Amino acid sequence: MPNIHVQTNITLTPDKRTEIKEALGKAIETIPGKTERWLMVVLEGNKSMYFQGSDAPCALCSVELLGSVSDAVYDKMTAVMTNLLSEKLSVPADRIYTKYTEFTHWGWNGSNF
Repeated sequence: MPNIHVQTNITLTPDKRTEIKEALGKAIETIPGKTERWLMVVLEGNKSMYFQGSDAPCALCSVELLGSVSDAVYDKMTAVMTNLLSEKLSVPADRIYTKYTEFTHWGWNGSNF
């Protein structure tokens, strides 16, 4: 039940979207018990975004999941996400934020897990 939402001021071509979506499908496995089977991905490019007062390339990655994991897992996931977005979008690592939200309730198919 994870969701990864990436926002960037970089234009995302259809090929780039597919490439990032596939990489995120592998990256989610960094979190124990999470797989692409349950992953929802939202990719938003060409956003009006500013970081440190500049509109230079930047990205915000939001990871939402059912339950919680350790700080060590979040540290590993942040490294994976930063490397992935830096490589795929050519955004410098120091211009990427990754944030996490944990949920105790998550609905799907008309009911909750």
